Amino acid sequence: MIDSQNIRAYVERMASDEPAPGGGAAAALQLALGAALVGMSARYTTAPEHAEDARHAAGRAEELIPAALHLADADADAFGALSAAYALPKDSDQEQSERSGAIQEATVGAARSPRDLVDVGAEVLELTRELETWVNPNVLSDVAAAAEAIRAAIATAMATIETNLASLKDHATREELNADVERAEELVDGAVRLARRIRERIRG
Repeated sequence: MIDSQNIRAYVERMASDEPAPGGGAAAALQLALGAALVGMSARYTTAPEHAEDARHAAGRAEELIPAALHLADADADAFGALSAAYALPKDSDQEQSERSGAIQEATVGAARSPRDLVDVGAEVLELTRELETWVNPNVLSDVAAAAEAIRAAIATAMATIETNLASLKDHATREELNADVERAEELVDGAVRLARRIRERIRG
């Protein structure tokens, strides 16, 4: 569980030969870092006319950090369920049928956490866009860093969804996941544009 480990221990575990945590957990961690940068940037904005906006952004970002971190554990759990499905016996026709069904069900489950991550990422990105208009200029680079962290998180989630999509047979579920991929692509593009605009402001 990510809450029970320090950052170094968690990253070292990710670097080991354990199957999880992996890319999905890395995306969740990236998103949590993006939300943390949003919160910090908002708290450095002290102009009275933006005080209410800053309080709202900082408070909401703080709520989204544990939401993102929870998805790291959810992704690891889903991968464990998928691995267990692939390990089911397949000696008889009945076992093969049951195994196939279990794999399809677990694959749908494995797509759930990256889909949820895209939802959370969309909200963190919207907060970052709000900061762009009133944030303290001294922390613009941190806002750009937040945008880049969010971009990386959503792009990674998109790759995970696409991996699960390739294994699914149900047409309706495939259509839903394709829609999620398209949405994620739009969010990634938006994060790229946001980071570029902020860097342009920094360069003057």
